[in-house]
Amino acid sequence: MTEKKTKTKNKEDKDWIGKAVKRPGSFTAKAKKKGITSAQLQANVEKDPDKFDEKTQKQARLRETLVRLNKNKKAKK
Repeated sequence: MTEKKTKTKNKEDKDWIGKAVKRPGSFTAKAKKKGITSAQLQANVEKDPDKFDEKTQKQARLRETLVRLNKNKKAKK
């Protein structure tokens, strides 16, 4: 029975990603509008967050988290 709870908990842990992404593609669209990549926009936001609104700052932090999770997932394989 413990295994069942663990599997359910793991699924719930991953559900936060879907809930965190409110507007898929909007951060990339902002970057393309400026003529840069999303990674470059993230670096710009992290370097000087005062130049960007709060929503863009949150999107940059979320992108950083998701990229890190994806790298960890690939490293485990």
